[in-house]
Amino acid sequence: MKYAIVTFGCRVNQADSLSIEGELRRRGNVAAAPEDADLIVVNTCSVTAAADQGARQTIRRVARVNPDVRVVVTGCYATRRPDEVAELPNVVRVIPNDGKESLIAELEVAGELTTAERFNGADGPCGTLEPGVAGRTALTLRVQTGCDEECSYCIIPTTRGKGRSRPIREVLRDVSRAADAGYREIAITGVHLGSYGRDLNDGSDLTRLVRELGNWDGDVLFRISSLEPMDCTPAFIDIAAHSPRIAPHFHLPLQHGSDTVLRRMRRPYTAGYFRGVVEAIHTRLPNAAIGTDLIVGFPGETDADFEATARMLDTLPIGYAHVFPYSDRPGTVAAALTSKIDGNVIRDRARALREIVASKSEQFRRRQVGRTMRALTVDDGTSVVTGNYLKVRIRHSQPRNSWVMVKVEEANPLSGVATPSGH
Repeated sequence: MKYAIVTFGCRVNQADSLSIEGELRRRGNVAAAPEDADLIVVNTCSVTAAADQGARQTIRRVARVNPDVRVVVTGCYATRRPDEVAELPNVVRVIPNDGKESLIAELEVAGELTTAERFNGADGPCGTLEPGVAGRTALTLRVQTGCDEECSYCIIPTTRGKGRSRPIREVLRDVSRAADAGYREIAITGVHLGSYGRDLNDGSDLTRLVRELGNWDGDVLFRISSLEPMDCTPAFIDIAAHSPRIAPHFHLPLQHGSDTVLRRMRRPYTAGYFRGVVEAIHTRLPNAAIGTDLIVGFPGETDADFEATARMLDTLPIGYAHVFPYSDRPGTVAAALTSKIDGNVIRDRARALREIVASKSEQFRRRQVGRTMRALTVDDGTSVVTGNYLKVRIRHSQPRNSWVMVKVEEANPLSGVATPSGH
């Protein structure tokens, strides 16, 4: 059977989709474009109204061009509004987040999925995911899901449930399997990654996990996904500063530069605390990539509040940022707040922040010119991704999914010359 997977949203969804794809491939199914697939799994996001709309538009478009396709929808939008999703064209199953792990088994029972017999039950060449499948060279590994925080704008605790962690032994087992399959980079992700281990009651926490990964014996680079500012501890920064296995890349959601707005958002830190964390990273790792998320137009955001965010963004050593115009999520505390911001004002403020982001990104790229860094080849071997999250075009292609040393020669566009790493 030919399948396709369409993924919206966060790295956690990406990891979930990769796991679903692994199960499909283990059963002998073959990847195809959505236009040619027999079955499409759409893994949805619901963090904004635009995310919901994007999923609906994609499903309708696929059904138009491939009228016989069977569509299975999962993820946060499917969890939040299952009846609405079920009414979309060609949707045969709507599976909530807590059913993802049994999604393939459910499809088999329902007769929606055909499987190939495996000779003597063995894994054939399509039995596992390996680097290069569906264009991937890095594996995204989910170690935690769910969230116990109560941010006023966020629907995710409702769609993902309470925080749950996978035991360290299971994580390390999957890392070993991925390394044996040929993956050289693994992104560690979770819905609230910093809460990792709190529910295990065995002394595990994120620092312990990252220390284990930092001491990994194989030649694998671990990229740690989004961390809340209060979870990026001095111990964590110290491990990243000392271990070549941990990528010098930190994504820390700020959300807003005004303490007044942060309190309304129910974020458990101040703008000053965030600044301290970012400056601590920059002091220890001056070439690290530091990224953030920002929400613009939160209810009650004044001109002064917005200017506080703009000033903070402009004065911090940020390499990139994602700017999200605020939109109400029904069922959240923020949706009931008054003093909503006019849509035109939100768009203007978002545009202004993105201009600052573009300038900060260019400054970061220019600081890397002349540096030589270890990087992993991606795409067709004519691009590499460095540990500090730079994608650099190289003049002469190298074997795909291999370590090289790249010297950055130009900032716009990022380009350079690469040679084999040698180790």
